[in-house]
Amino acid sequence: MADHYFSKTPDSQHRPQQFTYTLRGKQYIFHTDAGVFSKSEVDFGSRLLIETFEWPRIAGPILDAGCGYGPIGISLAAEQPDRKIHMIDINDRALALARKNAELNHVGNVKIYESDRLQRVSQEGFAAVLTNPPIRAGKQTVFDILQNGFAKLAESGEIWVVIQKKQGAPSAIKELERIAGSCDTVAKSKGYFILRAKK
Repeated sequence: MADHYFSKTPDSQHRPQQFTYTLRGKQYIFHTDAGVFSKSEVDFGSRLLIETFEWPRIAGPILDAGCGYGPIGISLAAEQPDRKIHMIDINDRALALARKNAELNHVGNVKIYESDRLQRVSQEGFAAVLTNPPIRAGKQTVFDILQNGFAKLAESGEIWVVIQKKQGAPSAIKELERIAGSCDTVAKSKGYFILRAKK
């Protein structure tokens, strides 16, 4: 299998690095490494999703599907410490970094675990699911995350997705409209779309 950020066990040589980043007005320290997505900085799509996201009015946990080294889940967990944030990824190296980053940033209200798409997510009734899906893993994988993420929502819960127009935003909108009945484009910037669908 090619060594992608969506591989379970990347075999690329370790090249650890560290940087600080400000998200939602708070500064975070992130450790990253080769073999994980956007290792040199928090990627633009994730930043746009983090900054655009609005907290749902309903109570309940949040799911970060495809968490990588953790910027989405950790920044949200820090903002609402009374909510449990589930963070999942298939990449073992990314998960180890996410655990380290949660500890470094003094975030304890997270549950970080391995899951291929949402196959190992037993929790139901999420108030929100956020995803910057692994586009390179293919359309079938992306749609599986959208379908199962939506299915795991509580009534009135919301799924939030960031996706580039050129990498499938129009088809993702159609899929969310199919499963949810409607889909809002909450923001657009530099070819990236922030999509939201409510259950």
